[in-house]
Amino acid sequence: MKYRTLGKTNLKISEVGMGTWQLANDPNMWVGGDLAESLRSIYEYVDQGGNFIDSAWVYGYSDDSPDRHPSHELIGKYLKDSKNRDKLVIASKVAPKNWHWPAHPEDKLTDCFPGAHIEKQVEDSLRSLGVDYIDLMQFHVWNDDWAGDPSWQETVAKIIKSGKVRYWGISANDYQPENCLKALDTGLISTVQFIFNIFHQKPGEQLLPYAAKNNIGLIARVPLDEGGLTGKFTLETKFAKGDFRNNFFGAGRMKELAKRTDELKKLSGSIGTTMTDMALRWILSHPEVSTVIPGMRKVQYVRGNTAASEHGPLPADLMMKLKEHSWERNFYI
Repeated sequence: MKYRTLGKTNLKISEVGMGTWQLANDPNMWVGGDLAESLRSIYEYVDQGGNFIDSAWVYGYSDDSPDRHPSHELIGKYLKDSKNRDKLVIASKVAPKNWHWPAHPEDKLTDCFPGAHIEKQVEDSLRSLGVDYIDLMQFHVWNDDWAGDPSWQETVAKIIKSGKVRYWGISANDYQPENCLKALDTGLISTVQFIFNIFHQKPGEQLLPYAAKNNIGLIARVPLDEGGLTGKFTLETKFAKGDFRNNFFGAGRMKELAKRTDELKKLSGSIGTTMTDMALRWILSHPEVSTVIPGMRKVQYVRGNTAASEHGPLPADLMMKLKEHSWERNFYI
């Protein structure tokens, strides 16, 4: 495993991080997770040299158990049993109070992130993780019209001073990679988490150059397009009842995906690798990116995904060819 610096935090993190949305059998989202297998996956990830684990207050949340945060709790169990807390960089996110994902254009800061709400979710996260501090806390949605509002700035500064959170970041709205640049100009935000993959290449236009110039840590999420870039999905693929991918790949998108991945398989085959490996290495071939966070709820996925770091950047000619495979879609259902 290779490591990079997470922007101005100066934290050294593994090139392949661990996304944990899938770990906790999230109702109506990523269903079907096996908690025992998920826990083994965390152990395997760290054994493979990984040290960056990204979670969120909302991962695994259910109205039936509003005080439970299953993804956090699973990570917390690992931290308690392994005693590896100080070896890892743990990131989480504050959910918007009004439950709008992504933030709506008309949403006000007070609708999503009033100060007391931010502080409570930090406390909830500390408790469910079983830790004294969180390395990176991120706003789970964002609207850059809020950037100049002093209330979030004061709350962030207060929490950092308390020692409960070391650094703050933004998880940018889906397919809106520039919707955070004003907030970055405040100097209070150290990182941006953003959708970036072979299909969604738009962040390369403004966000990546800005981050390089201003030493912002970049965390690439949805690197495999919710599984679409693994090359495993066909017109016969069925998802479990309640799995959000039934909608994500609905409305004829699976047919288009199959056509596009047939072409991508030829390119990955030309260098003797899998589509998953090619997709992750495409992201890591951008030096501005600090880490990529595929979801890994099975040990076999951990082993395959972490190997992308060892395999290194893609050949320059292949990177040029992959520019032609952008498939920009402004949706997230």
